[in-house]
Amino acid sequence: MIALPRSVIGAAHRVYLFVGGFGRFTDFTLSTFRWMAVRPSCWLQWSQLAPQLFRVGVASVPVVAIVGVFIGMILSLEGYAQFAAIGQEDRMGGVINAAVTKQIGPVLAAVMVAGRVGGALAAELGSMKVTEQLDAMRAMAADPLRTLVAPRVAACVIMTPLLTIYSDLLGSWGAWFVSVRIHGISGPEYWHFTGLFVTWWEPMTGILKSVVFGLCIGLISCYKGFHCSAGATGVGRAATASFVASFLAIIATNLVLAEFLAKLQAWIDPNSQANLLS
Repeated sequence: MIALPRSVIGAAHRVYLFVGGFGRFTDFTLSTFRWMAVRPSCWLQWSQLAPQLFRVGVASVPVVAIVGVFIGMILSLEGYAQFAAIGQEDRMGGVINAAVTKQIGPVLAAVMVAGRVGGALAAELGSMKVTEQLDAMRAMAADPLRTLVAPRVAACVIMTPLLTIYSDLLGSWGAWFVSVRIHGISGPEYWHFTGLFVTWWEPMTGILKSVVFGLCIGLISCYKGFHCSAGATGVGRAATASFVASFLAIIATNLVLAEFLAKLQAWIDPNSQANLLS
């Protein structure tokens, strides 16, 4: 019998763990979708959904507002010199607002939700697992996926797009404040070029992305909490892993959705890019 090198054995073991973890996550996701589709009352019940909507959405408003305003102001401050150098500072508002509504706003809002809410969800469910509360629920024929996971995932899917819209509005306002009030750009020209660059497609693209981001955050956070290791250390690792995995999922899905939605826009409106450049 041929002895394999330790490096090969280690690599095979890591692949085995990855495939097994992916299978468990897939089963977790499909089971959650099944409960949400077959028993919508498990997450539409207001007594269960309302607290999660508050935790995910309302409690995240301050941090999303601060980030949105400052991102718009920073983009305006950094971009003014470049636009002014070519005499196109009036068009800066359109470029910034298109970038905010289509890319920056959804990603930043989702990252804030993942950092503030995702880790908390993983820690909460992980603590319930460590203290055997999840096992007690199963013993009483109350599926934790139905009573715990479904409302939290639904809250993330519902509130992340709303937070994205809020972040977009404040980011646009921050860019307007710096551009018009500080740099002296004409207000009517600022909004005129914003209207040319930002059509209905850009905000819709950001909202569609934020729905997917919210779904990723909810599923990953709950999964990490359900599968955390024992002890306080395991709960802490689950909270950290939840944010890291959610952040990577946001970046990866944003890349895929950006390419897919760009091709979809070209198919729906072939003249969109030509109209933008004219």
